[in-house]
Amino acid sequence: MAGVPAEQPGVGIRCRWTRLVPVASRTSEIVLSTQDLREVTGRAAESAQEVLEVFERAHPGDSRPRDAVDAARAFARGGARGKPLRDAAWAAMRAARDAGTTAAGHAARAAMSAASAAYLHPLADASQVKHILGAAAHAARAAELLAGGDRGVGADSLARARRRATPVLVDVLSRYPEAPPGGGRVGELLRDLDGALRR
Repeated sequence: MAGVPAEQPGVGIRCRWTRLVPVASRTSEIVLSTQDLREVTGRAAESAQEVLEVFERAHPGDSRPRDAVDAARAFARGGARGKPLRDAAWAAMRAARDAGTTAAGHAARAAMSAASAAYLHPLADASQVKHILGAAAHAARAAELLAGGDRGVGADSLARARRRATPVLVDVLSRYPEAPPGGGRVGELLRDLDGALRR
C-alpha cells in the first residue's frame, strides 16, 4: 500500500534505530539520518493536524487518525520508530478506507501519511516523495473538499505547508527524484508542493 511502512529485506541495514547507514540502490545512494526522518515526520504531523478535526467531526469516537498523528509527533520528538508507530499508520489507513474519498477520508489519509513518513526509504524512487509530502497533499485535498472543491483553499493549504518546510526537509526532498505522475487531484497537489519546494 502506497505510503504505509513496509520492510524491505536486503535493501539496507538499520542500526538500532539510531541512524541509517548509507544504502545503495541500482541507480544511486541516498543517506538518511534518524534526525532527517524526525524532521520530515514532524512537518507531516503538522500538516495532518490541520485537518484532523475534519475527520473527527464526521466520525466522532474514532481515534485512529489522531492516534497516528500523536505517534508521528512522538517519533519526531525523539520516540522510537517501531511497531506501535507502524500499527498507528495502518489503523489510520483503515479509518481512511472506512471514510472513503470524502474530506474526512483524506484527513485520515493525511494522518496515515504522517505516521508513515518515519518509514521513508533510502531508495532513489519518485514514489518516496509521498512519504515526505503526502500528508500535506491529503490535507490540502481534505480542505478543498470541505470547501466544496475550491482549489484556492487547497492552494492556501499548500502555501502553509511550504512555510512550514524547514531547510532539512527541503534538503531531504532534493535527494529524491521529482514526485511521480498520476494520483488524481492528490497527485497534482503533491507535484505542486514538490515543485514549489524544489524551486
